[in-house]
Amino acid sequence: MRIGGIQKCSTIDFPQKLACVLFTQGCNFRCGFCHNPELVEPKQFGNCLAEEEVFAFLEKRRNVLDAVVISGGEPTLQPDLETWFRRIRALGFATKLDTNGTRPDILQALLQKELLDFVAMDIKHQLQTAPYESISSTSPSLDAIRKSIQILRTGPVDYEFRTTLVTEIHRREDVLAIAASLRRARQWTIQSFRPQKTLNPQWQELRPWSAAAMASLKAELAEKFPELRIRYLGFLN
Repeated sequence: MRIGGIQKCSTIDFPQKLACVLFTQGCNFRCGFCHNPELVEPKQFGNCLAEEEVFAFLEKRRNVLDAVVISGGEPTLQPDLETWFRRIRALGFATKLDTNGTRPDILQALLQKELLDFVAMDIKHQLQTAPYESISSTSPSLDAIRKSIQILRTGPVDYEFRTTLVTEIHRREDVLAIAASLRRARQWTIQSFRPQKTLNPQWQELRPWSAAAMASLKAELAEKFPELRIRYLGFLN
């Protein structure tokens, strides 16, 4: 697997667990607000971490860390993702996948084989072609994304849907449409865009939703979700 980086300790990437995060190289989206361009654009890829180097680190942290997150990029593009999750679980760690939901077959297989304890799936925009393309700069299969949503809603593990809000891209009615597409979901996190570092430099001129606007949205939608959270500039409430 192409591991482009590792965050050795995180308290926010896996709920109620101390985790490390492995970042895979390669993505099938080109989201303008992506803050990991070195994991998306091949010309910016650095050297990969060796597999045994990663597992030697995990072996030493077995009594310190609770969980391992595989993020990206888009991890489901990695052909040996299942093998890695098997090795990680064999070390006794809980496991989490971060995904854009474009490969529901991979997601379903990992869940059926009981290789995941938590999944976070990004919902970029309302599920219509033009809005989604405005974020991803690609033409994703919305049917595949809808299937992934359904797999998580009806599946056996905890999950979180996440949406990053940009003032110039997401209108209030867009967010209400996203909420409708996620009805009956257990958990949805709406988070503010951070313009400091972006795949598309022009997006650094765009603005995050204000804390007041996000709080108002949460109050309006709170009854529709068992857990609706706001992450504003990295702070969760």
